[in-house]
Amino acid sequence: MKHKLIIIAVLGGMMVSCTGEKFHIDGSIGEAKDSMLYLENMSLNGPVPIDSVRLDESGSFNFAVYATDAPEFYRLRIDRQIINLSVDSTETVSVKASYPTMSAAYEVSGSENCAKIKELTLLQMQLQQQINSLAADPTLGFEAVADSAQKLVIPYKENVKRNYIFKEPMKAYAYFALFQTIVIGQTEALIFDPRNAEDDVKVFAAVATSWDSFHPNAERGQNLHNIAIEGMKNVRIVKARNSQTIDADKINTEGTIDIALPDNHGNIRHLSELTGKVVLLDFHLFADQESAKRIIMLREIYNKYHDRGLEIYQVSIDTDEHFWKTQTAALPWVSVRVTEENNDVLTLYNVQAIPMFYLLGKDNTVQKRDLQIKDLDAEIQAML
Repeated sequence: MKHKLIIIAVLGGMMVSCTGEKFHIDGSIGEAKDSMLYLENMSLNGPVPIDSVRLDESGSFNFAVYATDAPEFYRLRIDRQIINLSVDSTETVSVKASYPTMSAAYEVSGSENCAKIKELTLLQMQLQQQINSLAADPTLGFEAVADSAQKLVIPYKENVKRNYIFKEPMKAYAYFALFQTIVIGQTEALIFDPRNAEDDVKVFAAVATSWDSFHPNAERGQNLHNIAIEGMKNVRIVKARNSQTIDADKINTEGTIDIALPDNHGNIRHLSELTGKVVLLDFHLFADQESAKRIIMLREIYNKYHDRGLEIYQVSIDTDEHFWKTQTAALPWVSVRVTEENNDVLTLYNVQAIPMFYLLGKDNTVQKRDLQIKDLDAEIQAML
């Protein structure tokens, strides 16, 4: 199935169900008397009008909108001047700006996500200004401009990944960062390329995994998940064509962000093989001093629920292969190990601490991660 990715300067997404409660966006836009101020929802098919007001001399406004059950994105617009916002509950977001400089110079309060989105917006504007300066240099041809622009984009992406996306991938501002764009010449493109750039696909996958956990069944999360899987397929197909070592037609693109690693017997084990089971996806370090205690806990869980349909897929990050094989020889579940050559799975699943785990439903998609689970037994029983 093809999954549509619309490149919009702000965001792509879909409307989600309402909670019955309302959030508020208020404030003032100075120097804009008699201008129409629009509040628009940024849907997957483009901006959708929600409300509008003709501003008086004070420029004050107050919009009340039904909240959704997952983070959603909006924008305030006068003509082509835009302020991007996100809402994830029933908060009140306050905005103060002046026209016609509101896109680049505004104050926002009441929402950490909106404050971060402002930071990202200003960073993107600075990047675009640098690229525009390159393009205006008459001594540079198009290829030289593109090459120089790419050199500017690389550190930009590293900064955004480190300080915005990987820092809190479940947040709305991390999602927002994925869809930022730049214009080179007459061509607009996403800064992070989720179709062809392997490292960028991993960034999308990390956010998709977090949204699967923290915002289960959210349409935006599902969209990210589909984009990441299709991107991984594209990258693997290219690798297959270059190496001619795998059949691209057999690449799995449905159901999960798959893991395929050698187990302690040398066999490649796919996480997707466990579709139809409830899976505890565990990231573990056997060299850790608390490992033995944790393995005992996992054995108790496994023995209690395995006959009812629970499986454990355990990913070790131990560097000593012989030690790992010794430690896992008697374990009844799937035991695999990452190495420096195949550790991208840690990025795909946003593993920032060890140990950690996810619970996957019978459809092999992430349902919750450890930080969201207070009673592991109760969660497993509810999913079986």
